[in-house]
Amino acid sequence: MNHWDRLCAFGLGALVGALVACTNNPYPDADTDRKIYYTSFREAPRTLDPAVAYTTSSHAVTGNVYDTLLEYHYLKRPYTLIPGLAEEVPVAEPRPDGRVAYRFRLRPDLRFHADPCFERGGEGRKTRAVTAADVAFELTRIADPAVNSPVVEPFSNLVGFREFGTRLAERREADEAFAARPAHEQYAELGAIPGIRVLSERELEIVLISAYPQILYWFAMPFTTPVPWEAVDYYDGEDGRPAFSDHPVGTGPYRLSYYNKQFRMVLEAEESWYGRRHPEWRAPGTVYPSEGAPGDAEAGLLDPAVVGRPLPLIERIVFQREKESIPRFNKFLQGYYDASGIIKESFDKIIVNDGLSPEMAALGIRLERSVEPSIFYLGFNMEDPVVGAEAGERGRALRQALSLAVDTEEWLRLFTNGRGVLAQSPLPPGLFGYDPDYRNPYRRVDLDRARQRLADAGYPDGIDPATGEPLRLTFDVYQTTAQQLLANRFYIDGWRRIGVDVRLEATNYNKFQEKVRNGAYQIFSWGWIADYPDPENFFFLLWSEMARSKSGGPNTANFSHPRFDELFLRIKSMENSPERQALLKEMVAILETERPWIEGFHMESYSLYHGWLHHQKPFGMSFPMTKYWDLDAAGRSELRRAWNEPVTWPVYALVAAAAVVVLPGIRTFLRERQ
Repeated sequence: MNHWDRLCAFGLGALVGALVACTNNPYPDADTDRKIYYTSFREAPRTLDPAVAYTTSSHAVTGNVYDTLLEYHYLKRPYTLIPGLAEEVPVAEPRPDGRVAYRFRLRPDLRFHADPCFERGGEGRKTRAVTAADVAFELTRIADPAVNSPVVEPFSNLVGFREFGTRLAERREADEAFAARPAHEQYAELGAIPGIRVLSERELEIVLISAYPQILYWFAMPFTTPVPWEAVDYYDGEDGRPAFSDHPVGTGPYRLSYYNKQFRMVLEAEESWYGRRHPEWRAPGTVYPSEGAPGDAEAGLLDPAVVGRPLPLIERIVFQREKESIPRFNKFLQGYYDASGIIKESFDKIIVNDGLSPEMAALGIRLERSVEPSIFYLGFNMEDPVVGAEAGERGRALRQALSLAVDTEEWLRLFTNGRGVLAQSPLPPGLFGYDPDYRNPYRRVDLDRARQRLADAGYPDGIDPATGEPLRLTFDVYQTTAQQLLANRFYIDGWRRIGVDVRLEATNYNKFQEKVRNGAYQIFSWGWIADYPDPENFFFLLWSEMARSKSGGPNTANFSHPRFDELFLRIKSMENSPERQALLKEMVAILETERPWIEGFHMESYSLYHGWLHHQKPFGMSFPMTKYWDLDAAGRSELRRAWNEPVTWPVYALVAAAAVVVLPGIRTFLRERQ
């Protein structure tokens, strides 16, 4: 064989080798057997600034990178706070003047993730200790109008909080030199917020104007994480540096090692995290829990092989951006994503008889369900003369009749594939005060009773005596897609069955809000997802001080009931107790009779997990719990290979074509060049 033939043979062999080696595996071979959790995101995070970030996509990062003073027990329900960076969950300390204080004591030897920003505090510094002043700095950032934090309202319970923000804005406007200085210097010159007191390097006290026990839930969110002033000062978007909103410097179990929010984000287990550096502490949030909710042991969540193990169990988290749901789900089925939701297009093939289909189960996939702390409902404008409080007993009977005609169970079957738990009151499962045995007599379909209540309201068979025609009402919504309009017409059809003529008024969101501001509505559709798992965060939606017409608040029903208000103010400032439980029961009874809402459902999410993932318990709220998970990387690798066997016959067909057509041409070309 001459050298040209050898060259052609070599080229053919290389072609065969390259084609046979082709794979659709999107990840490096070197990572095949590592404990890396692969997931995806659809929308890029708007910001990773913990004082501002308030979306699920942002929290998937900030919740892992930034540790908090308190956190939630992974398994217990109702949701239970446990110590995080703080040594204990503080207890309220009432003061003689009516104020209430909480004192946090940080664990010793806490460190920030290593970062170049710390050279601002001294040349050669890569990190430093976390102090109580770093928590105070972050709380002050929330008060800063320039930061534009979305959680100013709950922190306005702290003494002097709002006043500090006002003084800061006024000083900046009046003094350009002051406004040009770094934020931490401005805060220091203006003086501390009275309700935020740094007592020592490890002790912080917050003082509230009055009792507000729910403030502790906010210390389980990244809003209140320790933040180093050096990071905010250094990452200003100047001289090639990113903005602080794109470069978190935290204390959490993971650090952000790669960030391209339009494509890929990578989190690495952080060796400096206190749980890894001090395993001897066995702090609650650094080891897998030894107790949980009823049923957890039977579900394998309290396996002795994992109880007490140090966290995190997964060494890396990789987020890939996927804008389209179908390609994302296909990659899950190939094993390239470890968990997934269920796409609408495949729901009926995946869920059969309210469980996982045999085909999915045969792949080792598990279905987990979780109920979000949410409520979706139909509301009445209680200031309307027909359906509202002004109509007295007639209006109350009318609202009860309309409630008895709404078949939410059928609505869920038709429009959410059955995903949702029927709501009997505003309180969802998992919260203190929720009674699984309570059944609201006006939240079951009973058309005969509905017609009787209509007659009691003065509308026999739905006829308005003033017109001699069916009673006409309006139902305002801001959804205008065909699917959403169909879903809303379902309610109208139910009311028509008892003789009431309800007209659908569908507009855009801005127009809807304008109608609400003007009081030009009777029935509306709305929902709420809790900021924290406490009944106060649901019942305040019906507190008269939050009425939309009065304060622009979230009480869109404009419900006002003196006894309900009295009870709300009592439960608002109470710790959980049998007394609080009794008061909540009375509040539910008032809503049952008055019917400012027709309670609909609590959203239920379905999640799919591959069998190589272990210890997943859906949390319901937007708190990443990945540090408690584990995975079998070798088992995943084996199944990936089995599920993605290459189809080789096209390769050999292409090689044959190359041998017949391409290589002779190359040989002729080379000889002519010779």
